[in-house]
Amino acid sequence: MTTSKQDSQTSVFSRLEPALRRLDQLLAKAVAAAQVAYSQAAAGDLYRGLYIGPEEVQRLLTREPTTSIFWGDGSGPDEISVEAINESPRFNWLRQAFGLSSFDLDVIVIVLAPELDLRYERLYAYLQDDVTRKRPSVDLVLNLLCGSVPEKLNGRRHFATDAPLIAQRLVQLIADPHQVQPPLLTQHLKLDEQVIKLFLEETHLDPRLTACCWLSEPVITLEAIPIEKAIKQATRTMVREARKASRPLRLYVQGPPGIGARQFAEALARESGAKLVTVDLSRLLDGGTDHERVLTLICREAWLQDAVLYIEELDTVRTENRPVLHRLLCEALAKHAGLVVLTGTLPWVPPGHGLDGVMAIPLPYPDWEQRRLSWEAALTKSGMTATADCLDKLSDRYRLTTEQITDAVATVRNRSMGVSKAKKESRLAEELLAAARAQSGHELARLAKKITPIPTWDDIVLPADTLTQLRELCQRVGQRRRVLGEWGFDKKLSLGKGVNALFAGSSGTGKTMAAEVIANELGLDLYKIDLSGVVSKYIGETEKNLDRIFSAVEQANAILFFDEADALFGKRSEVRDSHDRYANIEISYLLQKMEQYEGITILASNLRQNLDDAFIRRLAFTIHFPFPDEVQRQEIWEKVWPTQVPLAKDVDLEFLAQQFKLSGGNIKNIALASAFLAAADGGKVTMGHLRHATQREYQKLGKTLSSVELGGVSNGARVQV
Repeated sequence: MTTSKQDSQTSVFSRLEPALRRLDQLLAKAVAAAQVAYSQAAAGDLYRGLYIGPEEVQRLLTREPTTSIFWGDGSGPDEISVEAINESPRFNWLRQAFGLSSFDLDVIVIVLAPELDLRYERLYAYLQDDVTRKRPSVDLVLNLLCGSVPEKLNGRRHFATDAPLIAQRLVQLIADPHQVQPPLLTQHLKLDEQVIKLFLEETHLDPRLTACCWLSEPVITLEAIPIEKAIKQATRTMVREARKASRPLRLYVQGPPGIGARQFAEALARESGAKLVTVDLSRLLDGGTDHERVLTLICREAWLQDAVLYIEELDTVRTENRPVLHRLLCEALAKHAGLVVLTGTLPWVPPGHGLDGVMAIPLPYPDWEQRRLSWEAALTKSGMTATADCLDKLSDRYRLTTEQITDAVATVRNRSMGVSKAKKESRLAEELLAAARAQSGHELARLAKKITPIPTWDDIVLPADTLTQLRELCQRVGQRRRVLGEWGFDKKLSLGKGVNALFAGSSGTGKTMAAEVIANELGLDLYKIDLSGVVSKYIGETEKNLDRIFSAVEQANAILFFDEADALFGKRSEVRDSHDRYANIEISYLLQKMEQYEGITILASNLRQNLDDAFIRRLAFTIHFPFPDEVQRQEIWEKVWPTQVPLAKDVDLEFLAQQFKLSGGNIKNIALASAFLAAADGGKVTMGHLRHATQREYQKLGKTLSSVELGGVSNGARVQV
């Protein structure tokens, strides 16, 4: 054993020595009284404590009921100073933390002693007149500490279920397993292991809590957290005042997952000079059914460790199927007198159950400046440096939390291991953008179809004005920081900070393709949602479906593309019955969610005339996708082919554009079908293949073309049926 460790242990025992000396004095006086009480004959009996003889029975009959056999003169232990216990800072801290009395502290000393020195077991066995009863019983404690019948009766209250020693599980009552419903006086007392560790100055977390809790020393400071200065200052003041006044403080941090609530709690713990006990409620739910006991131990552990209590994912128990655990948690926290930080994504609603005075602190997504600072800090910590342009793009495109940014940088760092420095630097921007993109959309993928955007501006064929509007939409996204932030429009707008657009046009005119082009241009994911699958005939279900989608997209940093919007939209002024009125409610709710979302939402509708003017006014863009004319159709025919496709010399794209009035979607289908026909023939794509594929496309549309309309026969195309 090292000298420093020996000195530490010596110091521990030196702080406990005054309390143990006081106990020794109590025991010495009790032993002397016991020798008189048990009589000289009994004291010399070799089998005393192993059987009950006639002399002992006679002695018991002559003793006054409930009197203490050790304090028959009624003097009690008060003549021995209690200041010996108060000299120990641990006892003083226990007194203040759990509201213990001097009697309670005496009980703790009596129960603690055998954990430090086994000679106390023999002394307790002697005083209890039973060699097998080496642990102090309630009766022994009352006999040692109470000098009269009233005191002894009053002392029983300290072992009631609501008394601090028992309610806080500092001391356990252990009944004799061989007795049926034994009286309180016969029950043994056992000091909880964590209380023993407290006196031995061991600071490990209670092993019973390791499945759902962990203990940490706070490192991060409030200054290092990218949140508003006003929030920092307000919480710092609240924590200091609560600490100074020794009163409870309960904070509820509301925000999306990964917003930095844990770092916030850690910083508050450091501000308080305390540790941090983190509780994962989802793990607690998996750990068994005795949640009341575990929650009591958790709150007590926070006190024993002098720690801030941080509880994650309060939403886990605020659902309807967890009302019992929610109530138990609230009741436990209501009794806890320290600093508690709760987190959740839902707004705070007072739950009752005694848990009041909770201060709600909303932590929204970091703004552009905060995101940029987080990117810079995470990159610097990882030994990487990105260009200003790269940092601007990352901060503009992706509304990530601090934790997500840290994780994205860590991903890039791990991927770059073993890569040369030059290659690492050249690919850093690309890798960072990809890692940021990968942080998003995990929940939305369950509710919508993710589209991997392929087309670019060179692939899409639209009228010049339509293309200009699409580019203006992209420019608006790129200039949001300047307009909303630097120019102050953010303070003028409560809604409409995102970009929403309507793409109106018949099927196949390029609405989905345009959404893909925008996603490609901005480097964002694209999620397609068929509104016909969202709309429900049951009242209230459509709103629930939309709420789930928009809640998920908040964390997705993606473009939300609503297809088949005609399933929901109609002339809102034409209200014929209750279903029409309810449809208007659904439309209004969708509009509200679109205006609240700060990303990009696109609605695709085949019929522009189905949308009323009030709806159109609330959209940032209304872009018309007309049916392509002959010139546009020929350009589509020319661009639809990959460069690797072998086209025969007889292929006349000008004729196809002139002869067949088709949308871009139809043209794509014909090109793909003719390519498969040509591949089956083992040759090039010919006009025969194209005519045959065109005939099939028209058949899908419910039309049949004559050979004259096709411009000739199938030109020898072999089709196997």
